[in-house]
Amino acid sequence: MKPQINHIYAAYIGIDWADQKHDICLQAAGADTPEFAVLAHRPDSIEAWALSLKQRFHGQPIAVCLELAKGPIVYALQKYDFLVLFPVNPSTLAKYRQAFTPSNAKDDPSDARLQLELLMQHRDKLKPLQPEGVEMRTLQYLVEQRRGLVNDRVRLTNQLTYALKQYFPQVLEWFKDKDTLVFCDFLSRWSTLKQAQQARKTTLEAFFHAHHVRYPKVIEARVSAIKAAMPLTSDVSVILPHQLLVQALAQQLRVLLASIEHFDTKIAAISQALPDYPLFQALPGAGPIYAPRLLAAFGEQRARYQSAAELQKYAGIAPVTERSGKKCWVHWRLQCPKFLRQTFVEWAAETIPRSFWAGAYYRQKREKGCSHQAALRALAFKWVRILYRCWQTRTPYDESSYLNALKRRGSSLLNSIREDTKMA
Repeated sequence: MKPQINHIYAAYIGIDWADQKHDICLQAAGADTPEFAVLAHRPDSIEAWALSLKQRFHGQPIAVCLELAKGPIVYALQKYDFLVLFPVNPSTLAKYRQAFTPSNAKDDPSDARLQLELLMQHRDKLKPLQPEGVEMRTLQYLVEQRRGLVNDRVRLTNQLTYALKQYFPQVLEWFKDKDTLVFCDFLSRWSTLKQAQQARKTTLEAFFHAHHVRYPKVIEARVSAIKAAMPLTSDVSVILPHQLLVQALAQQLRVLLASIEHFDTKIAAISQALPDYPLFQALPGAGPIYAPRLLAAFGEQRARYQSAAELQKYAGIAPVTERSGKKCWVHWRLQCPKFLRQTFVEWAAETIPRSFWAGAYYRQKREKGCSHQAALRALAFKWVRILYRCWQTRTPYDESSYLNALKRRGSSLLNSIREDTKMA
């Protein structure tokens, strides 16, 4: 989709999307009344509808308003260069609807009509959707989907831990990390204490060697612990169901770990081929996980954000201030891309032990009474300002340069850094 600059459109369309069908409200430029239609969510139906619009309006640009910036209907319409998509936040439409319908009555055709009104009357406040390049969009989807797999990994390991505590808690002490292939394979082969104790010492040692456990003391300690362990229970009604559950969860976790590794390979290949990757690779604590996520968070369209403050607000890092009369209160931003905020906050936590000023700033916030999460968000707020500057100027971050800048400004943060250095 190519964004139009002159903002002159042959027609305006509001689409209320759904899983099976989409309600459409169209008004041609200069027409007095809108036209309503229902479009089935099928590739052939969408294709026929789009081509009919192109023929009717002779390929001139058409503005389309939707409640989302990504999704099946968006992907289907992006390939038509004469359609200019204007995404609207669902809460914006809900507030607009409530302003004129206090009863909260809602209907799909009327929502399409409201989106058409927003588009025609407030187009100056809406931004057309401008997709990134193919490689960048691929990276953005990959890093977000990878995080979903990591969440599934946490869920599975928690389920495994709970099930093992019911009948075989010793194995949780033998393996510190639960999200590993050696842990899955051990449980698949010996899912009860009795099975593990019946295995020969040489068999257990060979198993650990095959899984790259090379320290003799570690192997000897595990084997000795297995042989000396006492069962928590001998009740078959407890052991058998949980044993089957553990075997099933271990199989799922094994597949999930392989999938995450495959995602990591694809992410590394795509991110390292993008020109801005070195900017984020050099950041403290970025590494192979957060460098691609930060690169995807900023993207490649430097004109998208006019200032660091705009990015901070969009990402949900900047707090919200509300004033009414003599009252004033500040709270964190609720409406924002959650994964984007998560990226900045989680990476900020990684910088605390790896950046002098970041660690000092975090501890300074904690001493002032901030909670852990509030201090992390404040640190992420500062980092976004720094990264935005580096990104705009295409200059890699340099810790010494930033410390010198703090010194020139006479920042009180330097005192905290000096105290930390003396204590160390």
